Amino acid sequence: MADLSTTYMGIELKNPLILGASNLVSKPEVIKQIEEAGIGAIVYRSLFEEQIQLENLQMDEELSEYENRNAEMTNLFPGLEHAGPKEHLYNVEKLVKSVDVPVFASLNAIYEPTWVEYAKELEKTGVAGLEINLYAVPGYFEVSGESIEDKQVQIVKAVKKAVSIPVSVKISLFYTNPLNFIKKIDEAGADGYVLFNRFFQPEIDIDKEEYHYPWELSNPKDHMIGLRYAGLLHGNLDGSVCVSRGIYDANDVVKMILAGADVVQMVSTIYRNSPSVVSDILMDLNKWMDDKGYKSLDDFRGKLSRKNMKDPFAYQRAQYVDILTKSEEIFKKYPMV
Repeated sequence: MADLSTTYMGIELKNPLILGASNLVSKPEVIKQIEEAGIGAIVYRSLFEEQIQLENLQMDEELSEYENRNAEMTNLFPGLEHAGPKEHLYNVEKLVKSVDVPVFASLNAIYEPTWVEYAKELEKTGVAGLEINLYAVPGYFEVSGESIEDKQVQIVKAVKKAVSIPVSVKISLFYTNPLNFIKKIDEAGADGYVLFNRFFQPEIDIDKEEYHYPWELSNPKDHMIGLRYAGLLHGNLDGSVCVSRGIYDANDVVKMILAGADVVQMVSTIYRNSPSVVSDILMDLNKWMDDKGYKSLDDFRGKLSRKNMKDPFAYQRAQYVDILTKSEEIFKKYPMV
């Protein structure tokens, strides 16, 4: 049987499968099934600064509601179900202690002081590493892309300086040149890169004539953009590469490692196919490696990256042009008549 162990941000994992940040962690029975199925690591769901601010505001309002009552009437104070992020931190620590695989925390903040403060608090829970989510939705025409990137690079530097655990950066595709930005945060000291963040986008209900945010899982082919960038990044960074979005089966995992990824994150396939899909993927990955004669992941990691490909145009625009010149092929697959 092949050796599926790998290293992510300097942390040893028994295999390259990581449960991505999601609400699955809120179900202890599900986490137990996922761990028994063989998952290599778990990312706890994100702590959002907006969540922190809303809870603090709610708490202030609830407390002030009774500020003019008699001080001895303490039983009239509301039960504090949330005290800022304390419940979140407690649950992260609880998960760390309940599983035998590395647990990573996830943080999505806005202001640098919050990034630093809660990065430190999350580190205290005993997590193996921290995943920070960089996501900026420009709401003003005057804000330049350069200023956004400079601010985010500074956040990476500040978080890295504040904690001693490894830090990965989960980024979106919304950069003029994602390769250039990833190189900047690599030089800023990031230990890993998660490609790419998936965001809920607004939709319009045309009957009610209002916005809503539908809950939708990723699609199986969503991994293709991550595959491209894994192939471009392999061998050019100090940090580890993790591909997220659209990882559904062992074939997807093999593709990502061939392109150059160190690990993958998966969520949607577990929602769709149950926790047992993890063991299915590991079994199929083992079989593929045995059939190919590969003893370890390093035997084929990056084999099809740009750095190792004989075809210099595999990841370039010329390949796109070549596909278009063969566009008649699509009518064989989808005949119009």
